[in-house]
Amino acid sequence: MAVAEVNPAKTVPSKLVLEHVSKWFQTSTLTVHALDDVTLRIAEGEFVCLVGPSGCGKSTLLNIIAGLERPDRGLVQADGKTIVGPGPHRLVMFQEASLFPWLTVLGNVLFGLKLINGVSAAERRERAEYFLELVGLKKFMHSNVHELSGGMKQRVALARALAPNPSVLLMDEPFGALDALTREQLYGDIQRIWSQHRKTIVFVTHNVREAVCLGDRVILFSPNPGRIREEFAIPLPRPRDINSVDLARYSTEITRVLKGYVQTEVAG
Repeated sequence: MAVAEVNPAKTVPSKLVLEHVSKWFQTSTLTVHALDDVTLRIAEGEFVCLVGPSGCGKSTLLNIIAGLERPDRGLVQADGKTIVGPGPHRLVMFQEASLFPWLTVLGNVLFGLKLINGVSAAERRERAEYFLELVGLKKFMHSNVHELSGGMKQRVALARALAPNPSVLLMDEPFGALDALTREQLYGDIQRIWSQHRKTIVFVTHNVREAVCLGDRVILFSPNPGRIREEFAIPLPRPRDINSVDLARYSTEITRVLKGYVQTEVAG
């Protein structure tokens, strides 16, 4: 089966532009070449998944887009402006929910909204409740964090990330620590929310089937150092079922290609 190699960012204005990005890290004993000559354009409202084995630089690239790391070489822009540090228009959702345990569910979502100027307390409350309802947790808004399951905590983290209305949402393996059933439920949630709000999403994962389920485009990375090896458009209609036959065909082909690159790198 041939997987379509179409780049939506070529026909829609680019939200994010990365040109020839390289990154090194220095440890006490050696220099690690994390990323090498990465060039990528991501369109406004596009859902892009970065896929590759552990250590291929996916999370490093996400941190560079977030402004948490600086590239050693290359250009990184959002809306035509060079990214020089973190900003409210690019928010990150990590693998761990990282909620404040001393705050309630509502308090966690309100926390980020307090940093927005010109918004009244009533407006913040209304916005927080809206996004908690969007992720199906409004009835738990007065609950303590320790009373929630892992999946519920990630829903709170998602609501907290969405409430300040960022234009770019960066997701670093947010479902990796969850059980399979909870992940499937969240796949449905994130597809529904993306369809309603059309945020530009960059999603890091090592799970090919997860990437095919969620992404408009899947970007394959090879390790040592991380390089973009191939891109695949996923034209399947949404909502997508991760267990569907059509989705399995795409993920099988992409996995075959990815394994080939990994084996080549190991042999070399």
